[in-house]
Amino acid sequence: MRAYVIGNVTIDETIAVSEMPAAGASVLGRQRSRDLGGKGANQAVIMARCGLPTTLVAAIGEGFRADAIREHLAEEPVVNHLIALPGRSTDFSVVLTTPDGENLNVTTTDAAQNLPLAEAVAGLADAGPGDLAVLQGNLTDETTRGVLEAASSRGMITVFNPSPLRSFFCGLWPFIDIAFLNEGEALALTGTSGEEACRRLLATGVREVVLTFGGNGAMLASGDAMIRVPSVPCTVVDTTGAGDTFMAVALASAALRGSRLDRTAIEHAARAAAITVSRPGTRSAFPTRSQLAAIFAVG
Repeated sequence: MRAYVIGNVTIDETIAVSEMPAAGASVLGRQRSRDLGGKGANQAVIMARCGLPTTLVAAIGEGFRADAIREHLAEEPVVNHLIALPGRSTDFSVVLTTPDGENLNVTTTDAAQNLPLAEAVAGLADAGPGDLAVLQGNLTDETTRGVLEAASSRGMITVFNPSPLRSFFCGLWPFIDIAFLNEGEALALTGTSGEEACRRLLATGVREVVLTFGGNGAMLASGDAMIRVPSVPCTVVDTTGAGDTFMAVALASAALRGSRLDRTAIEHAARAAAITVSRPGTRSAFPTRSQLAAIFAVG
C-alpha cells in the first residue's frame, strides 16, 4: 500500500507572543522557528517517517521559499511530485504561538489554489486499488472534487481532513471513505457534535469518522461501533501540527498492520500527537522515525 497526499506545502514562520493580539493591536514577538509546513506536507512527512511509502503531490511557486521547500523535503523519506507554477508565489504560513501552547495560523494559498486538476490527477498515475488518497481543505472545489472522483475510480481509499473549512465541503461526502475532523469542524459541517455528528457523517456514506477533542481525546466511529480513546498526558508547548500528526499516524498504523482504523491506530496517534505538542515548531516537533517505531512496537 502507498499513500498519496494531495495538498499544500508551505514554509512556516513561527512567532512566539505573550498573548493573542486583539483586532487592531500591535504586539511584540520573537521568531521561534522557520520550517517546512502545510497540512499536506505535514501529513506526508509523518506517514513516510512511519515507514508507509508516501508520495506528496503539491504545487509550489517561485522564490527562496520554493528552494527551501525542496531542501527540507530532500531530508525526508517522502517521494515528491512538486508542480512548479511560474509567476505564482510559494505558499507560507505565519504561526503565532502563546506560552500555553495555543496557536493562530495564517496561510497563503496562491500555489495551492492554482494546482491544476490535470496535474494533481497525474500524480496518481501509479496508484492502484487499496492505496490511500489523502486530501485536506487547501485546494479548490474543482481540484478537490476531481481528485476524489479520480481516486475513487481507481479503487483507492479516500481520506479527507476538512481543514481549513470551506463552503463546498458538504457536497464531497459521497466520495469520501474516511473523515478526520475536530469538534469545531464537526459542528460547522453537521450542526451538532460528538456521537450525533459522527452518525450524520456516516449517514452520508462515509465509512469511518475520526473526531478529535484536543486534550479530551478522540472518537472513532463506524457502522459497527463508536470507540473513545483518551489523550496522552503531556506538557503542551505548541499545538501546531498536532492534528496532522494524529491523522497521519492513525492512517499509517492501520495501513502497516493491514487493518482498518481501530483502537490501536487511534492510541498510536494519541501517543504521537503528545510528542508533537510537547515541542515547538512544525516539522521539527514531529516524532522521529525511531520514536514512531517505538510507538508502533506497543500493541
